[in-house]
Amino acid sequence: MESAASKSAQLSANAAEVLPGGALQAKLELAAKEGRQLRVKLGLDPTAPDIHLGHTVVLTKLRQFQDDGHRVVLIVGDYTARVGDPSGRSETRPVLSPEEIAANAKSYEAQAGRILDQDPDRYELRFNSEWLDMPMTDLLALVRTTTVAQLLEREDFATRFKGGSPISVLELLYPLMQGYDSVAIESDVEIGGTDQTFNILLGRDIQRHYGMPEQAVMTMPILVGIDGAEKMSKTKGNEIAIEASADEMFGRTMRLPDQAMASWFELLAIAPPPEGSGPRDQKVALAKAIVERFHDASAAERAEAQFVSQFVDHELPDEIDSVAFDGNDGSVHLPMVLADAFGISRSEARRLVEQGGVKLDGNVVDSSELDISAERLSGSVVQIGRRRFKRFELNR
Repeated sequence: MESAASKSAQLSANAAEVLPGGALQAKLELAAKEGRQLRVKLGLDPTAPDIHLGHTVVLTKLRQFQDDGHRVVLIVGDYTARVGDPSGRSETRPVLSPEEIAANAKSYEAQAGRILDQDPDRYELRFNSEWLDMPMTDLLALVRTTTVAQLLEREDFATRFKGGSPISVLELLYPLMQGYDSVAIESDVEIGGTDQTFNILLGRDIQRHYGMPEQAVMTMPILVGIDGAEKMSKTKGNEIAIEASADEMFGRTMRLPDQAMASWFELLAIAPPPEGSGPRDQKVALAKAIVERFHDASAAERAEAQFVSQFVDHELPDEIDSVAFDGNDGSVHLPMVLADAFGISRSEARRLVEQGGVKLDGNVVDSSELDISAERLSGSVVQIGRRRFKRFELNR
């Protein structure tokens, strides 16, 4: 029979940290002695409609625990989403409407099932509105567990406090609410990104205050977005949604800077190509593996052929200047941004669109598309004429 130490080492593979030292092995030993599964928790706030590749890093780790016989508890944070996780933020997050949260939560539930085993013996889906819609007496008991000084130890809160940026009382409640999730579902292990370390450790303190055994903490490295610099996020426009089309998935992966590829291969558990492969061949292999994972092998082959047809055969330049544009209302008037980017008049830009002289990522823009989504334009290569290219980036 495999030892708890060996299982702990296998389950900890690729993790950034497992805290405190030896905690996971101790949990495994106790569970084996008691003849029960570990309850392994992950919380996701439905702040956008799509799960992206960044989410799959922690979801895949959850699946590993399932495959080892344990029960995962996926918490859809329909109540914590009303606050907005302040982790890594330099300002207060905008608050989503209940309708937006409900729609996103339903989408998360369906998409997580593409990675997790939904056998009820190893899977539990919970919404934290079940317990966070609590009486005032229970809320007062929760806030007594933690001091303001503890909360201000968080790097993001400390930075904002020193800089005089506002911190709402609602945001200060967020780590407590996440910690109470661990109490409500009796978590043995909580998994999250490295940006969640403070919140998950605070969950241990809150469990202790409620007289419960403290959970082990496992943090996973953060997957950078296709910009190769910042955490993958829908807000930053650098994500690849797992529901994206095969062509979009392939094309957006091909925008990843070469220096970020190694971390993607590792964190997405994709075998790298043989040594000696050039950067472009490596990136193609990465893109095909991602498409195959969420579509199939034939879709990956078609996506590669489509990409070659649009970009390689059309001899896209190696160096393309980037231009920033504003799209705060969610859409942009294409002739206006083209005029600013390429130094032409708006009337000329409009004429080019109407005559089929503008391409977006290799596709001719339809003459009716004078107004397009800011998200669609962001990160895309726009071509006018035969030799004029610009990459558009949304000001955020």
